[in-house]
This record gives sequence, structure tokens and C-alpha cells, in this order.
Amino acid sequence: MAAPLLVDRLPDRVVATLNRPEKRNAIDQDTIDALHALCAELEADPRTLILTGAGGVFASGADIAQLRDRRAAHARQGINAMAFIRINELPMPVIAAIDGYALGGGAELAFAADLRIGTPALKVGNPETGLGIMAAAGATWRLREIVGEARASELLLTGRILDADEALAWGVVSSVHPADELMGAAHAMADRIAANDPLATRHTKLALRASRADHPAIELELQAELFESPEKDRRMTEFLERRNRG
Repeated sequence: MAAPLLVDRLPDRVVATLNRPEKRNAIDQDTIDALHALCAELEADPRTLILTGAGGVFASGADIAQLRDRRAAHARQGINAMAFIRINELPMPVIAAIDGYALGGGAELAFAADLRIGTPALKVGNPETGLGIMAAAGATWRLREIVGEARASELLLTGRILDADEALAWGVVSSVHPADELMGAAHAMADRIAANDPLATRHTKLALRASRADHPAIELELQAELFESPEKDRRMTEFLERRNRG
């Protein structure tokens, strides 16, 4: 049986491809287990993560055959929610490169990324209430942070699916690219991240993920650490030398 997650490891990034194309990359327990294993790797060796899907689909949702058999105890375990929280809290940025469907749990996985880009075929939304459940792996709070309360309420309470133009206009994705250029755009974004100081990038992500009550104290402490960093001195010295050379 093919692995549910294909992982391509590069020095400064990892590309993880959801790989159940026969199921439109529905997220099952094996996929969740593979995502946890990948998170453990990236927690120990931080690199940018690019998440995408095989076969022209990001992820059509959670695996309905498994969901149908789950009961209250399973819901309280937060099987998908805990994995997506772990992805969101990875030290370095996570980029979701979304082609085709990102529905239900697939949308919630995309919402857990720091950066999202798509293709014209993108379809994103949370139709869970039509299946007698709710979006409980992050959409009820992450989507509100991404698009605002009114739009999040519309999507989650009606189950409406956004196309690429709407997703771009609403800020669900930051850019749309032809399908054959999607991964190139994701790698270009990762290249820009890689050109920056990794510690400054990690600290910026920490500050972005902090609650409002933690500001401004958190960035003052993180900045204090960066002000003592040899990399800060090196990069600023190089900048001044380039400017002086004119």
C-alpha cells in the first residue's frame, strides 16, 4: 500500500504530499499518524514545510468511512485537531499549496498553515453540518482569524464552498497560480524565507501566533534576543557595506 504522505526532504525545507489520490486525499488515521511523525522531525530539525496534495486535489476532507464509525470518545480526542495544532505550531513557516478541493478537514489542514496559495481549480469550504457534524479541527476559530467573524459564520453555518476568486478576495489564499506553476510559486516563497535569518523568522512566527494579551511583551523579549545575535550584526554590517559601496 502506498504511503499516505510522501515526504521530500531538502536542506532548508520539506515538501509533504498527501497521497491518497484514489480517495481524493481524504485524511484518515494513517495520514494523521504520518503528519505527527513529520511534525516530530520538524520540531527537532526546523525547516519550512510545504504541504500539497497528489492528483490535482489538496484534501477532500476527513475520511468519511472512518468518521461514520467514530463516537463521542473519539471526538473528545481531537484526532485531527491535535495534529493540525501541531502543524500550526511548527517552528518554521508552513505553506499550503492548494490545487482542487480543500474541504472539511482538508480546509482545516490548510487553515493551519501560515501561508496559503492556490490554483484556479481551488474549492475550499466546510460542509460538515450537511453530514451531521461540525468543523471541529480548527475552522471555528482559525477561519474567523483569517476572514473575520461575518464571513467565517457564513461559510461554517451554510457550508458554502468558495472558488479560487472568492478565496483570494476573502484572503483565504494570498495568490492564485496555474496548476503547473503552483509548486514553483510555493518554492519561490520558501526561497524568500530561506534568504532571511532563520531565528528571526522563528521569532516572528512566535509573535504572530501569540494572543493579543501577550503583546507587546513577547516581541520585546524576542527582539532582545535577536539584538544580541551575531547573525544580526553580520547581516546589518553587510547591508551597510553594500549601501556604502553605492
